[in-house]
Amino acid sequence: MRPIAEYEPMQRERFERDIVPKGQPAVMRDLVADWPIVRAAKQGDEALAAYLRCAAADEPFEAWFGAPEIEGRFGYTEDFSGFNHERRLANVDQLLGLLFRQKGQQRPYSMYAGGIPVRRHLPALLPTVPVPMLDMERATLVSLWLGNRTRTAAHWDLPQNLACVVAGRRRFTLFPTEQIANLYVGPLDFTLAGQPISLVDLDDPDFDTHPRFPEALDASQTAELGPGDALYIPSLWWHAVSSLDEIGAMINFWWRDAEPPLLTPLNALYHSIVTMKNLPPKELAAWRQLFEHYVFGANGDPIEHLPKQARGVLGHRTPELVARVKKLLIEALSR
Repeated sequence: MRPIAEYEPMQRERFERDIVPKGQPAVMRDLVADWPIVRAAKQGDEALAAYLRCAAADEPFEAWFGAPEIEGRFGYTEDFSGFNHERRLANVDQLLGLLFRQKGQQRPYSMYAGGIPVRRHLPALLPTVPVPMLDMERATLVSLWLGNRTRTAAHWDLPQNLACVVAGRRRFTLFPTEQIANLYVGPLDFTLAGQPISLVDLDDPDFDTHPRFPEALDASQTAELGPGDALYIPSLWWHAVSSLDEIGAMINFWWRDAEPPLLTPLNALYHSIVTMKNLPPKELAAWRQLFEHYVFGANGDPIEHLPKQARGVLGHRTPELVARVKKLLIEALSR
């Protein structure tokens, strides 16, 4: 593994000009070190908990709880019939109480709540976590991650991500999107949190079961972040995250550059697999050419020769166009 490139904290103009276009991860040390929640966390776990409790609403969210045997590694049961952990509702105060009960335990239960929407569950926190480097006027999802020593399997997210460590240390291991063939990915339609995950135990890989994984390691990048540090993760980069301390917290910002409405291409992948996977090789190769032409623009703009009124689904995407395409798909899938 090689270290993720590091940069000094920067303003939005440089971030959008020099970092985002590269499509590479980037670490920025002390980017959010002046956040009040980071200063509280540096005073100790109790100060962090008090700060979170003051900012939180009572509404519960889903939290994951695993027996000591899973050692913080959330995933599937051995036969893939379910998960190796339970999921229950808890609010911030309740989860903090449970986390503190596990402190000092030699074999603690693993506890984790990820992607807690800050606007909904910690509304008073939102004004205190500014990131001038980001355009906050665009649609941005701000989330809290809270737990103890846990390990999140390598997965990808569709949006771009700025992950800001608030409390505890976190180790990030990133893989380029094209390493998918070497990551031994689990089910696409039965996932832990919406995205497929790598089945490889990053801390104890089984190279007999996953013989191509060393190639992924050769292409990987890693960094350990502490409170106040931030990591930019480009869209669709695989990333595994280990929380290394008894209490850990992170706030992340997700955004997309795509035009609204934000539809996920994962649905198109599902559909493509079902409709195309078993086609005869020559027909499949022909469809590859059509996708390259219309979706990936291999031959330039595929509609420049058409007047606007004749471009149909290939035209400028509007809410009306998306609604029309959804209707066409629903009708086709209902036959």
